[in-house]
Amino acid sequence: MAEVIRGKGVISGIAVGKIMLAGQNLDGYLVHYKAGSKEEEKEKARAALTAVAENLRTSIERLKKQGMVEQAAIMEAHRMMVQDPMMEENIMAKIEETASAPHAVLKAAEAQAVLFEQMADEYFAARAVDLRDVGKRVAKFILGVKEPEIGDEKVILCGREIEPSVIAGMPTENIAGVLLGSGSTTAHAVIIAKARAIPTIVGLNKEDRIDKIKDGDHVILDGERGEILVNPSAEERARYDERIRKQQELAAHYAALKDLPAVTPDGIKIDLMANIGSHMDVDNALSYGAEGVGLFRSEFVFMGRQDIPNEEDQFKAYKEAVEKCGGHLCVIRTMDIGGDKPLPYLNIPKEENPFLGYRAVRISLERHDLFLPQLKAILRAGVYGKAAIMIPMIINVAEFKKVKELIEEAKLELAHEGKSYADNVQVGIMVETPAAAIMTPVFAKYVDFFSIGTNDLVQYTLACDRGNASISHLYNHFNPAVLRLIRRTITSAREAGIWAGMCGEMASDPNAAVLLMAMGIHELSMSAPSIPRVKEKLRAVSSIQAKEVLSDVMKMEDADEIKAYLQKVL
Repeated sequence: MAEVIRGKGVISGIAVGKIMLAGQNLDGYLVHYKAGSKEEEKEKARAALTAVAENLRTSIERLKKQGMVEQAAIMEAHRMMVQDPMMEENIMAKIEETASAPHAVLKAAEAQAVLFEQMADEYFAARAVDLRDVGKRVAKFILGVKEPEIGDEKVILCGREIEPSVIAGMPTENIAGVLLGSGSTTAHAVIIAKARAIPTIVGLNKEDRIDKIKDGDHVILDGERGEILVNPSAEERARYDERIRKQQELAAHYAALKDLPAVTPDGIKIDLMANIGSHMDVDNALSYGAEGVGLFRSEFVFMGRQDIPNEEDQFKAYKEAVEKCGGHLCVIRTMDIGGDKPLPYLNIPKEENPFLGYRAVRISLERHDLFLPQLKAILRAGVYGKAAIMIPMIINVAEFKKVKELIEEAKLELAHEGKSYADNVQVGIMVETPAAAIMTPVFAKYVDFFSIGTNDLVQYTLACDRGNASISHLYNHFNPAVLRLIRRTITSAREAGIWAGMCGEMASDPNAAVLLMAMGIHELSMSAPSIPRVKEKLRAVSSIQAKEVLSDVMKMEDADEIKAYLQKVL
């Protein structure tokens, strides 16, 4: 009988394989390392930085050729870290202290990682793993340490923190699953696993459950239930083999849906689009049947840098995304950065309550040196396809009117500079605060579209921090208050003759998609692998049935009751 360990399933699917502990310990190598003079050690460090950057460049090209664009983007971020002058400067300073290149590299990377871990935002805190990964890569090069060999048997990677490069550097067919000690769903290891649809469970550091799993153990990983069976019996393995067979059949079924439209049996069409963080994500999104980009998180263009990206840098990224959409819409959200996502070069003071603080459009309207180049870059990219501008965190009409004035100013500057730009770029807002949702009948007179950002809308409506595990049970997009705000937004758009979409996580919930379709939504944008499941559900439920379900749901008073009801009838 297998020992059952439970964590949090973040990527569904069943995987069977042998455990490979990831995150090689370098202590033994470091003990036996013989350091030379300080100048010799500095030269070793410089040579290692150059070689690792080149190795990463080779990996990036290989990943791109294999269509693994998201993994390539993450490795590109690692390459930028390796080539960051600040990293080299810190290493040289540490060599002056320790006179050992590998020690200095690890200490410099650790110092930067600690700074990231102290940030309130989960995304930035998760980047500490990337910095340690980069440090370990460079140190391994100096020490002459090679990565472990992989045999014919599929492996399940397991570690308290798994370096993104470990997953990105291994062929997908060799990785059956991922077990991660940390609970972060925004860690790059998880992002890569999600892009490859690799079953993944996180949160095993709690109560040291990860220590019960040893290198070489045979395990069954159930990503849907968050269960891990360690060294299962033949009977248990046979039981899961049947579920794996059904899983493979389902994957083939979803693949067959790629080119089919999301149309209900009675002819209601919903556009299914993708959320992306980089222009390199578009190809992957299209492979799942995305009909364009509903959310390009432009803040990723600003991250991993030492200074503000200029107009040309942004233009190239936006242009490539717009071109790859092939005539379909590409909605680019202006920089959603702020107190909870600090960028060193913006010098934003630490805030007590950053989610309610100086962020997103509030920064853009004050920092024209940031906002105008971005607007100009998007307008220029619009020449190469169909682009739209989406403004985050709008709470009143005055803010949006100021945005429109700045867009006109950007057009005038472009005309004066003799640069081509699209004059027909749509401009809309994210509806992610109760204030915006309540005022949608008024906003609808000024905007071209609404895109409902449920991640924050749920948080602000329910006064529930979505990152707080203690109250996570309260965070529910089926809460009646949230549903009423969403319905109001969609109705306001319909009555004004503009379109309404959704780009929050709720859009990837198939049962929620049915409710949204009944409310009259035009577009849903989500992580690309979720598109087939949502499409299948929409193609199976008529608008008449959906409206009957919506009528019942809107009479209910409890989110859990609504969720259970939808599960039963849909």
